[in-house]
Amino acid sequence: MADPILKVTDLFTGYDGIPVVFGISLEVMPGELVAIVGANGAGKTTIMRTICGLAHPLKGKILFEGTDISQHAAHQTLKLGISYVPEGRRIFAKLSVEKNLALGAYTENSKAEIHRRLEELLEIFPVLRARAKQTAETLSGGEQQMLAIARGLMSRPKLFMLDEMSLGLMPSMVEKMMETITAINHAGTTVLLVEQMVQEALEIAHRGYVIQTGKIVQFGTARELLDSEEVRKAYMGM
Repeated sequence: MADPILKVTDLFTGYDGIPVVFGISLEVMPGELVAIVGANGAGKTTIMRTICGLAHPLKGKILFEGTDISQHAAHQTLKLGISYVPEGRRIFAKLSVEKNLALGAYTENSKAEIHRRLEELLEIFPVLRARAKQTAETLSGGEQQMLAIARGLMSRPKLFMLDEMSLGLMPSMVEKMMETITAINHAGTTVLLVEQMVQEALEIAHRGYVIQTGKIVQFGTARELLDSEEVRKAYMGM
């Protein structure tokens, strides 16, 4: 059996030395789509920020492809193959769609390779091809989210981490977003997804972890979690 591409063990992390995540352990296997779900403020984003090096653990270990990255900075984890798309899109509003995408490949020196990746992603996201020369601020919310995802893919990540992609989107756009994430995973990219839309996330994931006040309260296959009475009551209003 393959080793996990990501293994987090007994992670305590937070801000200014105060933990908001308490002793979390999780793993992601190569090729999987794993969802971390739970209510707003449960600690999901803090976990993602710590994995990618924007925050550091107070305790515990993060292994990526067997290497301890617990104290790595974000630019180091990006070079190793971890791409993180934070919540709130964070695109460069005044730059064109094309320039936003090119900035996603700043670890790549070959102009030909950057152009190749750009073309590949514009095939996957035809709406971005149509808007390539427009400034990012002229895009709709859903299009901006697509741009954020496409830019995150420009670094050719081994692990693609997506944080609250559905935030502020219409239901039809959320559905499109989930389809896009599924397609990215089917094409071979390992995905770790953080989402407060629990049902939608679990419907596309292989496995999931449910986080409540900084702790994992349930984990299993996506199907097991979707069928769980506790999860249905707490997060799906059933």
